[in-house]
Amino acid sequence: MPKAHRPRSGSMQFWPRVRAKREYPRVRGFLAGKEAKLQGFAGYKVGMTHMILTDGRKNSVTKGEDISVPVTVVECPPLKIAGFRIYKKKYRTLHPAGEFLVKVDKELARKLTPAKKELKKPDSITADDFDELRILVQTQPKMLGTGKKKPELFEVRVGGNKDERLTFAKENFGKELSLKDVFTEGQLVDIRAVTTGKGFQGPVKRFGVKVRHHKSEKTKRGPGSLGGWKGHGHFMYRIAHAGQMGYHNRPDYNKQILMISDDPEKINVDGGFIRYGKVKNTYILLKGSVPGPSKRMLRLETPIRPNKLIEQVAQTIQSISTRSPQGR
Repeated sequence: MPKAHRPRSGSMQFWPRVRAKREYPRVRGFLAGKEAKLQGFAGYKVGMTHMILTDGRKNSVTKGEDISVPVTVVECPPLKIAGFRIYKKKYRTLHPAGEFLVKVDKELARKLTPAKKELKKPDSITADDFDELRILVQTQPKMLGTGKKKPELFEVRVGGNKDERLTFAKENFGKELSLKDVFTEGQLVDIRAVTTGKGFQGPVKRFGVKVRHHKSEKTKRGPGSLGGWKGHGHFMYRIAHAGQMGYHNRPDYNKQILMISDDPEKINVDGGFIRYGKVKNTYILLKGSVPGPSKRMLRLETPIRPNKLIEQVAQTIQSISTRSPQGR
């Protein structure tokens, strides 16, 4: 048999390869949306299953046929709007100009220390007072069956012009928003997550360097002769050495939403999902896999560079597998 060709891993786009600062991901940039609604949501990874659906893509070689598709189940309880922040642009960067929070409830008190003095009210804010507005949303993990109680708190951008964004923030101040208020079936989303941690790994597993002959001097699983990589008075950071692998903040672009539903009985597998349990809230089915382990929070964002070749059509679902992955 011919020898398999596997070039070394380790893209320079991801550096340094260190552990993420927090367990839920951050988003550094948002696409400017036209509609006055949230441009992102949050969900918790449940696990994977598969479905049989009739392929409705007009350019597909299996058009009109029933095909098996792997899907990821993401449970998305409603988000609670905990407030918003306004920013002013100075020297081409955004600087905080004010923050308006609702009264801290029992769940949010696990994350924030309640203010002792009276909070500022957003009634007097106008569109001239800011250049950018971001909504502060609070997750509700208490609605899951995983036992988690401490919520996550993060910013999400709102689409529309400045007046529409401010109106949205004031009208929904302290209210709950569901997944169906943000996304629809068939559309594409960007997934951001902190990947599964694998600890301290060697260069063979971490970067895919070749394992040398068993009679090689010194090391067999090292990067070999470094040559010019060490000719600068120090070892360069690009050397494929051992270190942290996994638990990194990573994006996964253009995942398609195949289904949004409020009926958990359609997808709950016999005996519950492994290391998760039963789904209880609104959920989505995403085509393919997504980063991170089960129970970890994912951020679903409006696609920043949508793939026009992916046909965003709602396809006819014939069945969803609820067979236990443990073979029961």
